[in-house]
Amino acid sequence: MKIYLKDGNHLDVEENISIFDLSGKLSTSLQKKAVGALVDGKMVDLRFILEKDCKVEIVTSDDKEGLHVLRHTASHVMAQAIKRIFKDAKLAIGPSIEEGFYYDIDLDTSLVPEDLLNIEEEMNKIIKENLPIERFELEREDAIKFEEDQSEPYKVELIRDLPDEEKISFYKQGEFVDLCAGPHLKSTGGVKSFKLMSLAGAYWRGNEKNKMLQRIYGTAFYKKEDLDNYIKMLEEAKKRDHRKLGRELGLFVMREEGPGFPFFLPKGMVLRNILENFWKKKHEECGYSEIKTPIMLNEELWHRSGHWDHYKDNMYFSEIDDQGYCIKPMNCPGGILIYSEDLHSYRDFPLRMGELGLVHRHEKSGALHGLMRVRCFTQDDAHIFMTQDQVKDEILGVIRLDEYFYKLFGFKFNVELSTRPENSMGSDEDWEFATNSLKEALDESGLPYKINEGDGAFYGPKIDFHLSDCIGRTWQCGTIQLDYQFPEKFDLTYIGPEGNKLRPIMIHRTVLGSIERFIGILIEHFAGAFPTWLAPVQVRIINITDNQADYAKEIAKRLKESGIRCEVDLRNEKMGYKIREARLQKIPYMLIVGDKEKEQGSLSVRTRKSGDIGALGVDEFLNNILKEIDEKSLDTL
Repeated sequence: MKIYLKDGNHLDVEENISIFDLSGKLSTSLQKKAVGALVDGKMVDLRFILEKDCKVEIVTSDDKEGLHVLRHTASHVMAQAIKRIFKDAKLAIGPSIEEGFYYDIDLDTSLVPEDLLNIEEEMNKIIKENLPIERFELEREDAIKFEEDQSEPYKVELIRDLPDEEKISFYKQGEFVDLCAGPHLKSTGGVKSFKLMSLAGAYWRGNEKNKMLQRIYGTAFYKKEDLDNYIKMLEEAKKRDHRKLGRELGLFVMREEGPGFPFFLPKGMVLRNILENFWKKKHEECGYSEIKTPIMLNEELWHRSGHWDHYKDNMYFSEIDDQGYCIKPMNCPGGILIYSEDLHSYRDFPLRMGELGLVHRHEKSGALHGLMRVRCFTQDDAHIFMTQDQVKDEILGVIRLDEYFYKLFGFKFNVELSTRPENSMGSDEDWEFATNSLKEALDESGLPYKINEGDGAFYGPKIDFHLSDCIGRTWQCGTIQLDYQFPEKFDLTYIGPEGNKLRPIMIHRTVLGSIERFIGILIEHFAGAFPTWLAPVQVRIINITDNQADYAKEIAKRLKESGIRCEVDLRNEKMGYKIREARLQKIPYMLIVGDKEKEQGSLSVRTRKSGDIGALGVDEFLNNILKEIDEKSLDTL
């Protein structure tokens, strides 16, 4: 049979060869690092037997998918340790997740952090035993009986709910056997560096009507150095937690009266307005017209758009005059209605319409997280209508705009292209052209990118931008989606060069994604110490005694007249106390004025980063800070 490899070549091999043996045929060094493979896009482990022609990509410990195999195995090692310590524990599910793994268990004893140390100790014994991990399958009724004999009711329920055609597989390591589809490492000894992180509650199957189980979170890496770096990153992330800093810096709060609905405080509104006003200015320069569409629109519109069939579980509803209405989860249908208000010619294209549109989406309470996951947020949306020969240039224009914004804030980023999902609408021809157009634009941009098969929107393929912050975490922000479906569904047309009616092509795109979420990312990226142009308060003037109060006010007046956001701290407190408080508030500049400064008409300048940088004349300081703001520098003087 033929095995097609990642590089496009193929290999002729005998039937019923395992992934492990195949990796040895390719390279001895590859076999040593191999932990699994992607077979026709599906992740399998080294035990998997190849029975027909297929595409195979060997996965090693260096790959992201390889980390998934390790962590899935670590979750089984943890479950085995739990069963050794707590004989009556009932196991639910234990998957690998983005940051590690977890296992949900039903246990009469309430676990405490100290229990994690005991579980870790037992896990180390299991790893040291280097137990072979073996896979086997059972018929449905045999599988149910097996789990009933093991007193595992959650596993029995999972088996009963599996599709009829699903193979029911188990993995065995020593005395421990678990229902699982895999993939896993070859033995428990492959779990090198791990740590159990925390405890939480979780309803069985995420349904609050079901029993609350205990969830243990952990993480694992192939190298101890990677684990140590991850733990350091988490410690740094705690210091940067935007929820904590948001309250301390007077930016925003979350209230029990509105879970998932953020309240922006005065300083937070200053930051938000700076960001939004800059967004508007830059988009105007790039040829966008700003629009505003209603928050609530008739239910029929959402049936027509396809959101009702694909998204209604995430929507909020209302009723007006006995008619159903939906609170918009997306801005697209409103933008389309604005397009349809006028008769358009090909000479109008490309037509770029931008909107800072407030949307609402129903999120489960457990998923809410500060500004990062909310129930209402402002999307920096835009919809571009164009002819087919303008597609590549418009995509390139959006890519360049995204690059500009991300570099401005000091973000590195990577790009992913997501292709047609199973639950989609439209013809194969349209999807092929749309996907190829995105590929061509990315190739011309020179940006490296990864392809995510089957992860596109239901109406078109998309490009996603993932930002890396200063401590290495990634955040998905901008997206570019090429859409042939909405113009068809809404019967959008334009007059072509021959006077005939043609169908426009449409781009949906965001740069920041969500204004709220982007502010949360900025807070954590800068640890609340925003660059001067973004800082809600740019300067705080501190007098030493009451003798300099008038001079301090005079300086403040002059700075404010020049557009500088400044405060004056005239409190009867020690200078050191006032400086320390200004630094805690992450204010970029502190101007200290005493008798000497008053007499000389100067300022003693301190920055939050470097401390005292010496005396400057008022004009010199003003020129410097205005230049810094104008250039949108990431560093203070």
